[in-house]
Amino acid sequence: MSIEKVKDFFKQYEKQNDILEFDVSSATVELAAKALNTEPTRIAKTLSFKTADGAILVVAAGDVKIDNKKFKSCFGFKAKMLQPDEVETLTGHKIGGVCPFAVPENVKVYTDISLKRFSTVFPACGSSNSAIELTCEELYKFSNSIEWVDVCAFYE
Repeated sequence: MSIEKVKDFFKQYEKQNDILEFDVSSATVELAAKALNTEPTRIAKTLSFKTADGAILVVAAGDVKIDNKKFKSCFGFKAKMLQPDEVETLTGHKIGGVCPFAVPENVKVYTDISLKRFSTVFPACGSSNSAIELTCEELYKFSNSIEWVDVCAFYE
């Protein structure tokens, strides 16, 4: 199970016991915010995109969307989300629990600057009913993020 992989992953940082599991779904930004009793903006959603040789993940704040022009300028290709049947195969996590932790080695993770305005954020942990509270620096480090990127825009 994906959450078990994430718990094992966090053992190296002694954070496995910080993973929160809920009796309700946290599969969307809105559901996660409700389960955590926090603002949707602080949910660190992980978006998965198709590349020529697999996938990349972009972790962003709950109140932003991908800006196609910024994305193409940053990565050199058009943003194309993974198809539902590709998500688990390429990321190691099911839809609703996709996170930047315990992913296959060939999956590159990027962290969007939209998260930097918060002291802590809540990414999922491999299941549709889990999360962990991390500082932005911890999120960046633990996700083995390649770099901070600016590829999002606020919803209008």
